[in-house]
Amino acid sequence: MDAFPFRTRTRRLLLPPVAAVCALALVSGCSGAATDAAESADASSRTTRQASVPRAVAELQSDYERVIADVLPSVVQIDASDSLGSGIVYDDKGHIVTNAHVVGDEKSFQVSVATGEKRVKATLVSTYPEQDLAVLKFDRTPDGLKAAKFGDSEKVAMGQIVLAMGSPLGLSSSVTQGIVSALGRTVSESRTGGGTGATIANMVQTSAAINPGNSGGALVNLDSEVIGIPTLAATDPQLGDSAAPGIGFAIPVSMVRTVADQIIESGRVTDSGRAALDVTGRTVVDDDYRPVGVALVTVAKSGAAADAGMKAGDVVTKIGDTPVTTITSLSEALAALEPGEKVTVTYTRGGERRTAEVTLGEI
Repeated sequence: MDAFPFRTRTRRLLLPPVAAVCALALVSGCSGAATDAAESADASSRTTRQASVPRAVAELQSDYERVIADVLPSVVQIDASDSLGSGIVYDDKGHIVTNAHVVGDEKSFQVSVATGEKRVKATLVSTYPEQDLAVLKFDRTPDGLKAAKFGDSEKVAMGQIVLAMGSPLGLSSSVTQGIVSALGRTVSESRTGGGTGATIANMVQTSAAINPGNSGGALVNLDSEVIGIPTLAATDPQLGDSAAPGIGFAIPVSMVRTVADQIIESGRVTDSGRAALDVTGRTVVDDDYRPVGVALVTVAKSGAAADAGMKAGDVVTKIGDTPVTTITSLSEALAALEPGEKVTVTYTRGGERRTAEVTLGEI
């Protein structure tokens, strides 16, 4: 069979010989000029793009180097007897802010600073496990100590380039880079491995690598501002609870400053801003061992739940419209609310479903 079974027709346009030659000349001339102009423009555009790419890369690299030089001297390594972590120089008086799980139950620490001095002793001012934050103070403020510059949580946005600085795995003055992956995450820490078990709201999710030893360090933007404290990395149960690459969380700078300022001024947190039912509880399961609610073990006298008529033995199943199946989900539901806020709590008593209007207390 013929490879091209269909014939095509070509219509002829007959022109006088001279006109045909002129037309051909005009068409050829115009086409050549247009082609030359297009090729010239493409070449110019390619040259501009080729020049701009390395220039942009060089500018970004320069930004990285500048930020590291600005902030790294404000990041310290904290050595406890059985743990290692990072911290940030908070002010020129020698205060250091870090994670509560870095300090644990200890009161005295050896701190390595970026000024080149040997390790300097620091003492715990106070710890606030509910938000996994703590403040230390140098016994003797080292010469040349540089306080970090803190940013504004309201200006943090998804997609911003960030650097995580600290001492992962004991490698002091290490830096990793990534972006702000998400905002407003509510994350609950494990109590295993030295964790506080805290439920923390409004955390900054980042793709910058966070490893053991990074905790308490600095998450900074390209304006050399601390926007959070790297605290934990996500784990994947399917991989044996090993770290899930590229998913880390930092406590937002607004909460860091709120807690640190209160500790420095009063020696403790006097206004947590965290809502509470003023109860202790435990997760309960059904006949198939599925979690179905939180049984109240103790109800504080004159506390939020007690004032609403709730008692020990009641099983909370919902806060507002948020289902509650475990003690962690209860903490996460409360983390999204504020002290003094009124909320409907759904619970069961003796198998009977009830509701109560609760004016939330404060942790």
